[in-house]
Amino acid sequence: MKYTDFENIISADRMRKYLVACNNDTRRAMTLYRHNLKLSQEMFTMISCFEVALRNRIDMEMKQHWGNDWLRDFIMPGGPFATDGRADGTRKIIKKAYDDLMRTNTYSHSKLLSKMEFGIWKYMFNNVQYRLGGRYLLKIFPNKPRTTKNNKFDNSTIFLELDYINNVRNRIAHHEPICFGCPICIDTTYVLRNYARIFTLFGWMGIDAPRLLYGLDHVGEECGKIMCV
Repeated sequence: MKYTDFENIISADRMRKYLVACNNDTRRAMTLYRHNLKLSQEMFTMISCFEVALRNRIDMEMKQHWGNDWLRDFIMPGGPFATDGRADGTRKIIKKAYDDLMRTNTYSHSKLLSKMEFGIWKYMFNNVQYRLGGRYLLKIFPNKPRTTKNNKFDNSTIFLELDYINNVRNRIAHHEPICFGCPICIDTTYVLRNYARIFTLFGWMGIDAPRLLYGLDHVGEECGKIMCV
């Protein structure tokens, strides 16, 4: 495809960064755009696997303390997220999903669980939600380092780590590039740092990530292709 046709479809604004990074070489810019899409697909696969594992570990832990419908019960009158206005944003997201399921007579705990986005699980480690949930969730990271005088590894640490991953997820979901450094140049450092972060958190959960992701993990390969554009 000619670059003018490609740009007409993708938009000049979206292609501007690619052109800058490729010194206005239109052929390289189109190649980089395609490689960025492939890297985004590969990284999203990693994040999706991590999100499912995180969600399920949270669910198993919370069921032990709050019962099999804990997520629904948290937003009901008198429930933990209904008693503190600082958790109202979280409560509203869960309630909307719950109301949608009830309206179609399809509620189950597993369906409500699956309707939650990554941000809900991240905020389970925010100070307010973590406290309201009973301060149990650090148990899902049995291999995390212990907090010392100089280094904290508490719920706030987990929240921050999940926030980094959530930001990558959102960039990919909104079709933003993940192959640039600053100033605009071809650079996969951002991706590789968060890729390593996912593997670290898998390890803290006691999950063998290489075995889990066998045949799925091509992030390093795609990063290599981008750096050769």
